Amino acid sequence: MGLSTLRHVRFAGMASCVPKRVLSNIDDCPPSLQSERARLIRNIGIETRRICPEWQYFSDLAFIAAERLLGDLKWERSEVDALIVISQSPDYLIPSTAIILQDRLGLSNATIAYDVNLGCSAYPFGLHLLGNMISAGSIKKALLLVGDKCATVRDPLFSDAGTATALEFYADAPPMYFDLNSDGAGYKAIMLPVGGHREPYAYYHGIPRRDEHGQMHWPNDLILDGPAVLSFSTQRVPPAVEATAAYAGLKLEDINYFVFHQANRMINDTIRKKLRLTDDRVPSTLKEFGNTSGASIPVTMTARLREAMEAEKKKLLLCGFGIGLSWGTCILDIDGAVFPEMIEA
Repeated sequence: MGLSTLRHVRFAGMASCVPKRVLSNIDDCPPSLQSERARLIRNIGIETRRICPEWQYFSDLAFIAAERLLGDLKWERSEVDALIVISQSPDYLIPSTAIILQDRLGLSNATIAYDVNLGCSAYPFGLHLLGNMISAGSIKKALLLVGDKCATVRDPLFSDAGTATALEFYADAPPMYFDLNSDGAGYKAIMLPVGGHREPYAYYHGIPRRDEHGQMHWPNDLILDGPAVLSFSTQRVPPAVEATAAYAGLKLEDINYFVFHQANRMINDTIRKKLRLTDDRVPSTLKEFGNTSGASIPVTMTARLREAMEAEKKKLLLCGFGIGLSWGTCILDIDGAVFPEMIEA
């Protein structure tokens, strides 16, 4: 197991931004599919989602979140030593979206800026990556931007969001505990097969086909093996949560909130029940925001825990899991951090 401890890293703040457009999984699908969609919603628990207009991208949402967070923190742009962007929705294949955002945000040319390609498990991996840079002592203040533009009208699962998290060096910060893992043997379970160098996009990838239920599919659609993802998530996540708590010298009762990647209701309820956690300690945003990929943990923290975290110190366990396959868990204390309200743009 990838167990580790980070010291001297303070969670300074977080902001989340979602598109203004709300898409209903019932009202905005063809009438012929509404009864089938209603049955699906009972399993996945997603009634509405957020979707960007054609002109808006993940980087636009992340930019707005970062601008708001920097303003609320009163950080000078010259103070930001590093900017890491974790997304599977880059503006371009090259150059890095982080480089573009470094300029848009008016950060120093000395700011370390680069992208990481990761989805559902992105948030704990990103905290560990950026936290390591800070813990080493040379980086004092830094931003982590996480999210994706992955919503489509046809797919009832995914939603768009961009988030910004601020970390800073603080000698007396309580330790953060991590357990990070991956299993590349399962990479085909969640996969976009077309568009990379192994299978470049060609004209025939734009030709749809109709399945046995009369629904149209495109060769460049996302592949999602539901049973494989369900099995992976419910088997890997509960032991990882327990292992991380044990490594930190904690019992699950010592943790105020457990924030899981918002995969779907069936997966998340199964994980919660296996860990014997009550609903009030496991916030969910599936109903209103759907699966926002790597942004789902910060979106849930913003939408459900913002006031509680602003009121007093809280101990949180964060767990992201999915594409890769990969799963990461983090335990951290949040005390005195800045949490703007959810931004709609």
